[in-house]
Amino acid sequence: MTLRIREKRHSMSHIKRENLRLAIIMLAPIFVILMAVSVYPLIRSFDISLRLYNLTKPGLGTPYIGLENYRFVLTDARFWQSVKVTAVFVVISVTFVIVLSTAIALLLNCEFRGRGIVRALMLVPWAIPNVANGLMWLWILNPSYGALNGLLSQLGLIDHYIVWLGDKRLALIMVILAEAWKETPFIMLMILAALQSIPKEMYEAAQVDGSRYFQTLFKITLPMIRPTLFVAITLRTIWAIKSFDLIYTLTSGGPDNATSTIGYYTYLRSFISMNLGRGSAAAWLMTLVMIGLTVLYQRALYMEE
Repeated sequence: MTLRIREKRHSMSHIKRENLRLAIIMLAPIFVILMAVSVYPLIRSFDISLRLYNLTKPGLGTPYIGLENYRFVLTDARFWQSVKVTAVFVVISVTFVIVLSTAIALLLNCEFRGRGIVRALMLVPWAIPNVANGLMWLWILNPSYGALNGLLSQLGLIDHYIVWLGDKRLALIMVILAEAWKETPFIMLMILAALQSIPKEMYEAAQVDGSRYFQTLFKITLPMIRPTLFVAITLRTIWAIKSFDLIYTLTSGGPDNATSTIGYYTYLRSFISMNLGRGSAAAWLMTLVMIGLTVLYQRALYMEE
């Protein structure tokens, strides 16, 4: 009896080792790919941020200079201007997209005729590539023949065409609108999925108790989808901080750096000034900000729970 137990244990141990070996073999290609496309670039970019890596002066080589690139970026007035623009852009964009997405998700969660078609159409903006989205909005906002000026003029709301992207006060707002139009569908889809996971019995019980719509919204709906909302806010914050392609296509950071975010500042230092060391330092500072905000969001979520 004891011998059989030992043989059975040995057989199970052998099977576990074989399964572990098979798992390692199957996961090895994925691990290698992740190392190649994620881990190595991160390590390499951090290494570059510690070097004098100026492509306009190749004769100097790439010696280590410690934190000099970070010192330059942190004392650069243009960097702090981009931080200010990014903060405004993130706060307004994230708030606007989350509120709009939640409102649309609540509407599409109701039963009405043609709901499936409306849901499908809502995803169209998200499917458009970022650069194509920027070019489309560049046409819409054109001061000479843009669709927005034409529509407002026909409605009698303006008596002369407006240079939307040439005004420092309006340019950032227009970029936020273009960003919201592109990103709202995905966030809406996340929230809609969370809404459909709420048991209908909870709404039926609230209805029996005589709860009104807004009471049900704030006491049942929003608390039940809070984790999804935190994830959506985190994703939107990260995407807004690193936003580049839309800004590059629409305004190129102008007018007068009014739409120059940290992502665009990183591009300027890396590929316009041709100083990869300073560009990498700016990118790592942006990454640290995103990590810090993500940690704060997670702590806020756990505190709420």
